[in-house]
Amino acid sequence: MSERDMTMQGHLKPFKDYQAKHFLWEVSDDGRVATIRLNRPERKNPLTFESYAELRDLFRDLVYASDVRAIVLTGAGGNFSSGGDVFEIIEPLTRMAMPELLAFTRMTGDLVKAMRKCPQPIVTAVDGICAGAGAILAMASDLRLATPEAKTAFLFTRVGLAGADMGACGILPRIIGQGRAAELLYTGRSMTSAEGSAWGFYNGLHAQADLEQEAVKLARSLADGPWFAHGMTKTMLNQEWAMGIDEMIESEAQAQALCMATQDFRRAFEAFAAKRKPEFRGN
Repeated sequence: MSERDMTMQGHLKPFKDYQAKHFLWEVSDDGRVATIRLNRPERKNPLTFESYAELRDLFRDLVYASDVRAIVLTGAGGNFSSGGDVFEIIEPLTRMAMPELLAFTRMTGDLVKAMRKCPQPIVTAVDGICAGAGAILAMASDLRLATPEAKTAFLFTRVGLAGADMGACGILPRIIGQGRAAELLYTGRSMTSAEGSAWGFYNGLHAQADLEQEAVKLARSLADGPWFAHGMTKTMLNQEWAMGIDEMIESEAQAQALCMATQDFRRAFEAFAAKRKPEFRGN
């Protein structure tokens, strides 16, 4: 099936030429691996109302991407993100009424929902400062790599807010454990890269010079793998949080049967039998 036929039938579209307004968007030559680069290095890449909204909309729309199969999320200038911009977000929030505040917090939560629901695995590469909403972006990703210099802080209590922000009280304990998450969310202290690695928050540590290359390498391995099946794995990892064991097993039976019905499953078997590398096509 041609890309045009797929687009007509499933409303799919290529994202290779997407024009980002509030961050950088770079795509590999074959369109399979996209890199989102937060790009305000002079301020340690803080988020604004506009960048929150654009990220939310982009991750929502990536459900319909015909080309992008894996995403690298990183920051420019030796830092990942310092979180919400103090003067462009936090100061305006202090002047808002409750309806406006709730609209904002729902919007930021929708960004996390969109990251979790897009089928592409998200690999985040963290160097330097990774704080507040920046730490949430890393948390909401599927895989995380960091440098030894990375400092990750869920510092909401430092500005008089709850640690319950954008799903942190639900997601972070599932990654690093309840006690460790509670400490970080109550105190707002920085988690070192060594702690993050030991606790399972980071999947690997790499030198600054190698970090992005390693993140792209990991994303590439996923993009060239059985990416339909990877999307199914991501869906199951998220959905099964709210299931009992019987529902988990039944849902995985259905998910695996769908994967077994794909041509990728047949291609993998035929490649194994022929002692060659399989070529996955996502159908």
